[in-house]
Amino acid sequence: MYIVWTTLGAREDAERLAADVVARGLAACVQVEGPVVSHYRWDGRPERAEEYRLCLKCLAERLADLERHVLAHHPYSTPEWIAVRADRVGEKYLSWAGANSTHSPL
Repeated sequence: MYIVWTTLGAREDAERLAADVVARGLAACVQVEGPVVSHYRWDGRPERAEEYRLCLKCLAERLADLERHVLAHHPYSTPEWIAVRADRVGEKYLSWAGANSTHSPL
């Protein structure tokens, strides 16, 4: 299983993307958090923005499809995409995730 993070500038965009990837079976679960405050540099200048963070959980075999879909439908020109492998996942949760991650039903 992988845990993936990305951020979006509007709650509506975050909710839409979260619902879409779950409906398509690309992620078993997505949590929308925020707003969170991000501090970063863009075009050489310090920036501050309120964003909504998505925490997506997906099976290893769905990760590449999830990445392609999220990046293709993300409103940012340079979206955050951080994926880490979960070394330990509860057996029941992993089983549930497998049953709820299917090949693109839409």
